[in-house]
Amino acid sequence: MNRNPETGPLLHIVLKLLAEDAFDPGLKTHKLKGELSGSWACSVGYDLRIVFNFVQHEGVEAIHLQTVGTHDEVY
Repeated sequence: MNRNPETGPLLHIVLKLLAEDAFDPGLKTHKLKGELSGSWACSVGYDLRIVFNFVQHEGVEAIHLQTVGTHDEVY
C-alpha cells in the first residue's frame, strides 16, 4: 500500500463493509481453490484483494484476515 497511499481510505471502507456483510455484492466475495482452498477473497478496487477465512471466536462467527495485496501478490 505504500505504493498507493490513496488506497488506505478505500481499504478502511471495504474492511468495515466486510465486517458488516461479507457477501455484499460490491465486495465480489468468492471462495478460493487450489493452495488457498477453504479461504475466501474480496476486492478492494481494481487490483487489491483481501484473503480471509471465517472462524469461530468466543462462540461467534468472525473473519480472520490472512493477507492483503495485489491480485498477483495474494494468488
